[in-house]
Amino acid sequence: MPASGIAIVFSELRSHFLEGMTPSVLKTILGAATRRRYRAKSVITNDGHPADRLYLLTEGLVRYFIITPEGRKLLFQWLGPGDLFGGRTILSIPSPYLLSTETVTDTSVLVWERPTIRGLIARYPRLLENALLGASDYLGWYLASHIGLACHTARQRVAQVLVTLGRTVGERVPGGIALQITNEELANAANVTPFTASRVISEWQRSRALVKRRGNVLLLSPNRLYCV
Repeated sequence: MPASGIAIVFSELRSHFLEGMTPSVLKTILGAATRRRYRAKSVITNDGHPADRLYLLTEGLVRYFIITPEGRKLLFQWLGPGDLFGGRTILSIPSPYLLSTETVTDTSVLVWERPTIRGLIARYPRLLENALLGASDYLGWYLASHIGLACHTARQRVAQVLVTLGRTVGERVPGGIALQITNEELANAANVTPFTASRVISEWQRSRALVKRRGNVLLLSPNRLYCV
């Protein structure tokens, strides 16, 4: 990547993975990456395939998913700029990707090949610590999701998905927080039926907690999702 490109990425990007690095070290790390672009609805990683590339999201949105043996697509966490995926690439023992990753919007990423990123981690151990902190955050997300499934109502789970997405990958616009998500995707992420997701969305629309448009949600008052 040209030096000018590195400067642009660094000036626009805030990533926990790069915390604690001096400008000269950042230049080395970013200079070892390749910048790639993907169109919306592109699959970048496939579960079970060799984890041979580490990705850092610089623009756009991606999400984890998996296809069950029965052919059902399960959605997991949404990721935004600054987030890593393909973390198994850094393990000393070659491993497969645990989840598949697909783009929600047109997306740009920085990509490190496995030998490259492992060499950088050997030179700059802080990278490994930062990656482990990111993995801990993902575990926290999974724990919250599992607790919600065991203890919360369907309405509470749908609300939690919307509030979490609004906080992590939502776009602040005049009047609220915009999310790109369909009723079916919301139902899948909250582990409820599409009918249930549609029903609670309609109730929240009537109470002006949100506005639903085709493929999009505008959160007007996220806190009210727990009150109506």
